[in-house]
Amino acid sequence: MQVLEEPVDAALGVLAGRPLVALTGAGLSTDSGIPDYRGPGSPRRTPMTYQEFVSGPVAQRRYWARSHVGWARMAHAEPNAGHRALVELERTGRLRGVITQNVDGLHGAAGQRTVVDLHGRIDAVVCLGCRRTGSRARLQERLTALNPGFVEAAGAAIEAAPDGDAVLEATDGFRTAPCLDCGGVLKPDVVFFGENVPKERVARSYALVEDVGAAGGALLVAGSSLTVMSGLRFVRHAAKQGTPVVIVNRGETRGDPLATLRVDAGCSETLEQLAAHLG
Repeated sequence: MQVLEEPVDAALGVLAGRPLVALTGAGLSTDSGIPDYRGPGSPRRTPMTYQEFVSGPVAQRRYWARSHVGWARMAHAEPNAGHRALVELERTGRLRGVITQNVDGLHGAAGQRTVVDLHGRIDAVVCLGCRRTGSRARLQERLTALNPGFVEAAGAAIEAAPDGDAVLEATDGFRTAPCLDCGGVLKPDVVFFGENVPKERVARSYALVEDVGAAGGALLVAGSSLTVMSGLRFVRHAAKQGTPVVIVNRGETRGDPLATLRVDAGCSETLEQLAAHLG
């Protein structure tokens, strides 16, 4: 595998004339102000696991207090040039779909039509009792009413964390909101660490990779370290079927040994240039 600092030329040599499927990770959204988990210089993150969340009210209060502060910022995030470049590649017919590990919903906000939200969407909540889903924005209104002034008291200097979270220690006294239908525990409709990705999403993602490979296409990975298997498996599948894999990421990834090449550069500028040449 080659590792290149020139962001476009070698990648174009692999991708030109091929249909594409993109696999995206947190590095794509950093230019929208959303921090990533494992990028160069990122602090060590310890997100709450599913097992911890369901352990009881103490963990749930801690999660929702942090999320209440983080959501107030994440809800204002907007798609960046990298998201728009992928939309342009789709518009011209070159990109057949996006598989994203991100939960921020920015692909959809940018206008991407074919997206598999592998880990769900942070703008929705699900009840662990009756399984009904609802709006995260409406839950935010309920939490604000239950905890007036909590966001303001946290202060503007609180560090944002990935997935709509915030680095916040003082959560005692925060009041959570139950499901309005059954009184059950509400959880963001995202796949926590320790949860399995729904089989239907996995099947759709494999189908995209298989179809683009059968058409002589390539897999373009943008902004993912591929540390977790939920994304790495699609790179492995592409490589197994002989499909070229191009990775755009700052720093090494777990998929490097399987890749045709890795471009060590930022997603926004690289995808913009790829879209300009490939479209």
